Parts: sequence; C-alpha cells; structure tokens
Amino acid sequence: MKKLILLLCFFFICMNSFSQKLEYETKSNIQYYNAATNKSDSYINERCVLDIYYPKNTKGFATIVWFHGGGLTGGSKEIPEALKDKGFAIIGVNYRLSPKVKTAKAIDDAAAAVAWVFNTISNYGGDTSQIFVSGHSAGGYLGLMIGLDKKYLQKEGIDANKIAGLIPFSGQCITHFEIRKERGIPDTQPTIDEFSPLFYVRADAPPLLLITGDRELEMLGRYEENAYMARMMKLVGHKQTKLYELDGYGHGMTEPGFPLLVNEVNRILKEKQSKK
Repeated sequence: MKKLILLLCFFFICMNSFSQKLEYETKSNIQYYNAATNKSDSYINERCVLDIYYPKNTKGFATIVWFHGGGLTGGSKEIPEALKDKGFAIIGVNYRLSPKVKTAKAIDDAAAAVAWVFNTISNYGGDTSQIFVSGHSAGGYLGLMIGLDKKYLQKEGIDANKIAGLIPFSGQCITHFEIRKERGIPDTQPTIDEFSPLFYVRADAPPLLLITGDRELEMLGRYEENAYMARMMKLVGHKQTKLYELDGYGHGMTEPGFPLLVNEVNRILKEKQSKK
C-alpha cells in the first residue's frame, strides 16, 4: 500500500512538473528601441514593437524570432500557431514599412529587435546561445540580411555569428524588389548589391536552412534565388547550408515549412548539446 501511495505521489509530482513546463505566457507590444529613440520618432514609437510567447517556470529555452511577410509594405507581427507549445519562446516582430520610410529602415529595425532578444531573453529564462532567426518572404529577407551582413547587428553591439541558426521561408536573396522599386528597377531585373543577402555569402555564417515553395509556383524566381544562395554558400566553404523545395506549394508555403523549422532548431540544439 505504501509503495502504491509513493508511486501515486511520484506520478502526480511528475504530472505537475510536466504541466508547469507546458504553461506559456504572452507579453505584447514591447518596444525594442530605447526610450530616447522612441521619443524622437513617432512612427518608431508606434510600429517598432514585438510580442513574446515563452514557457513560464523554465530556464535555458531556445527562442525563435519570427519576422512577418508583406513585401516590406504591409503585414503585422504574429506568433505562428504551429510554433506554439514546442518548448521554445516565439517572438513576433513589427518593423517600419515602405512608403512611410525608406525600405532599408526595416533592416535596421530587424537588427534592433534581434539585439533586444540577445540583451533581454535571459530575463524571461531564455538562453542567449539558442536564438534562431526566421520569417516568411520579406521577413525571411530581413533575417538573411542581418544574419549575413554583420554590420547591422554590430551597430547594436551584437555579433551576428552568435545567431544559432538562420531559417528563412521564401526569403528574397537578391536585392528586395521594394528597394529596387524605389530605384526604378523592375521586378524582373535581378540586382545584387549591398541590399542583397547574396552579396554577403561567407563561410563563417550561422547554420542556414533555406525553404521555398515549388519553383513553378513560387513568386518570380524565388526558388532559383535561394538555390543560387545555397550554391554560393557551399562554394565559399559554409558547412551547414541546406535548401528545401516544397513541391506543390506556392509562395504561401508556411504551413508545411513550420515542421521543418522546428526540426532544424531541434537538430542544432542536439548538436550543441553533444559538443558540451
């Protein structure tokens, strides 16, 4: 009888502990620029906010920063349902949009938001060595830019190589079409310059998983851009670049992409753990 009571007590303790691990909290509209910057610019004050969804009563969890799509002219921060309840913190980020500002300002905002995560996530229980950057379309482009062109995060006092992994969904790898539009360059005229992730291929970048829709269903040449990025990263000596093409899915390929994102995060975390 005593053994049974002890087993039941152990069971309920374990269940209670398990329940605590599955308890999540969301905090919304946190400003990621400092007070002086917010005060100096009403659009930054309004737009440059993020939401954080994180596991309570847990220490050392990984974080996925998610940048929304919308062509850098629209869209809004989101915590994707498919990423919830996986043991990670998810951070949905708003950034400034064209034509209210020059499109390149969105890259500055993405860097400021990721810097906020590095500087703050430990206050919520997160591990700063396990911060992943992802996003769809324009959001994928922003993640690639700040992850490959190190100057954006350097301005915020962060080494881009500290990012645990870059996992863009259908991100633009050439110069973004909205930046080209500002310069009078057509959508169908490919450009690779300082606003192109492809301009910054390097061997020492964080692990890179590129995910696109079907090349025949994707927006313009989006698959081919990512394929070129994958090839060039490998040619410069990057050891952890992969490209997935999701057959049968077009540009809005996030639903089948989310499990790949989760798997990649877990793969990298397992690899990190094995090196300890």
